[in-house]
Amino acid sequence: MENENNEQQGLQIDLRPEVAKGVYANLALITHSSSDFVLDFATMLPGMPKPEVGARVVMAPEHAKRLLQALQENVHNYEQQFGKIVIPEQQSRMAAPFKMPETES
Repeated sequence: MENENNEQQGLQIDLRPEVAKGVYANLALITHSSSDFVLDFATMLPGMPKPEVGARVVMAPEHAKRLLQALQENVHNYEQQFGKIVIPEQQSRMAAPFKMPETES
């Protein structure tokens, strides 16, 4: 795993200016098949008739799991540096921004 991290740190990528500005998203819709995960990142704002997808990412299941692990690690690091991220209680609605899966107590 250490070699993999070293290779990633030395990775050089091209970042076009139109991509570098990013896309704001407060809603993620995730679907999957046996061979792909599809992540649609959308913006849902007051006054908009419906959420607008700003970016779609399609990846293999192995890469989706690696993304999950990387996000978990980065959220942990963020909370170590800046404090716990608090998710306020949300009213039940059809399309909750970044709705978290319910866990069994």
